[in-house]
Amino acid sequence: MDMKAAALQCREAAIAVAALSADAKRSMLVAMAERIDASVDLILDANKLDMSQAEHRGIGSAMLDRLRLNADRIAGISRGLREVAELADPVGQVTQRDTRPNGVLVERVRVPLGVIAMIYEARPNVTVDAAALCLKAGNGVILRGGSEAIHSNRALAGLLQQSLVEAGVPAAALILIEDLRRETMVELLQLTDIVDLAIPRGGEGLIRFVAEHARVPVIKHYKGVCHLYVDKSADLDLALNLLIDGKVSRPSACNSLETLLVHKDVAEAFLPRAAAALASHKVEMRGCERSRALVADMPAATDEDFAAEYLDLIIAIRIVDDLDTAIAHIRQYASDHTEVIATSDADVAEKFVSALRSAVVMVNTSSRFSDGGELGLGAEIGISTTRLHAYGPMGIDALTIERYVLRGEGQVRHGLSTTAAASATN
Repeated sequence: MDMKAAALQCREAAIAVAALSADAKRSMLVAMAERIDASVDLILDANKLDMSQAEHRGIGSAMLDRLRLNADRIAGISRGLREVAELADPVGQVTQRDTRPNGVLVERVRVPLGVIAMIYEARPNVTVDAAALCLKAGNGVILRGGSEAIHSNRALAGLLQQSLVEAGVPAAALILIEDLRRETMVELLQLTDIVDLAIPRGGEGLIRFVAEHARVPVIKHYKGVCHLYVDKSADLDLALNLLIDGKVSRPSACNSLETLLVHKDVAEAFLPRAAAALASHKVEMRGCERSRALVADMPAATDEDFAAEYLDLIIAIRIVDDLDTAIAHIRQYASDHTEVIATSDADVAEKFVSALRSAVVMVNTSSRFSDGGELGLGAEIGISTTRLHAYGPMGIDALTIERYVLRGEGQVRHGLSTTAAASATN
């Protein structure tokens, strides 16, 4: 693949996407969803090839879970497309309007970014989620998935391109890179005059590689070290539900819990119950010395455990003296992704929220809601822990930028008439 030539084609096609009306984009995305619903067998056959090759290569269970598709997950992909289709179109949205003393109307208006490079690993659903969000926001998108998902990505991208063409948009508005050499990815990341933004989504190694080699702007988060703090005032049944949902429902997700912090006043009542519930779900626990005194046969946790993104059925546990100690622990080990507190004390909750700078902070609700779809953004293109124009889960608004549009009636800044200007010249 000639990477620069392909990117230029995407930039030209993006102009056609940006010109689509809100209704045209909605119809196009719905048509994509319908095509996916009608092609389940084709997608599953492609995914079986990927799964077989991944298992043969000895890829770990967390990665296999991200790679695996089934009928329910495919239905979820098409449902996400329909949800994005129904979202309000951000393009052309006026976010601020002000009339200056000279009568000039100043507006801030959302416009597409242009060309988005999406770089991701073993998540075929990202192929569709990223395409839907980028196209809805009026952008072109270049997709570079991992080798482990190439057959699934090829099948899904091909279906989406068919719907693009039917909508009168060049297929190049969505490009899937099938040349998976790292040199090709580096070339893409250095196309500063063509690519407007890169979004890596995957393991920490991939994200650091992208950040280190890119010359284009990069939205990133390196990992999700998410905490649950159980306060002394917490409803312990509620806290237990948050723990099990956050750790067990999908441990391979970046919004799953990795560390449990428990106030010392409720540790004796809560930790044995929590340990029994976690053990019933085959979760491996690693704890501080005070935790180990309450839970038999629990290995000791190290600093590396408290900093780890396990993405597996493993959790680190620590008993803390108070809220301030919990906050200090999170500040030391957090990745600015998602933090949760279980408490019935409103003042404690507000102190927890205001003291932490993570992209998502939650009170008495599961970390698993740190997801664009759950937050009403439609399908999520990623989560940003980079303080640029987007922070936290990213939906379609984060794939636009705001520019100024000024509307006047002939106002000039210095007030010189053409006659005065001519006299001044003479």
